Amino acid sequence: MDITSKRLLYVKGALFVALGLLASALLVAEHPSVTTVALLVIAVWAFARAYYFAFYVVQHYADPAFRFAGLWDFARYVLSRERPPPG
Repeated sequence: MDITSKRLLYVKGALFVALGLLASALLVAEHPSVTTVALLVIAVWAFARAYYFAFYVVQHYADPAFRFAGLWDFARYVLSRERPPPG
């Protein structure tokens, strides 16, 4: 079922942010150290960049003809594509 309501899409996005903040706060509360916070920030940043790569860079630069709807589709795309020769 696709969500078509803009309001519901924004609520869903806000819930993702709230869940991420809650999980981060609980992790830092359990292990309160600068190292934990730094590693958490790096992990969040790296996963955000990987997501950007999967859904923007690949579609706009690497293979503009291919469209996919989720990370599962991206994984299938990466694993099933014939690789061009290096260079």
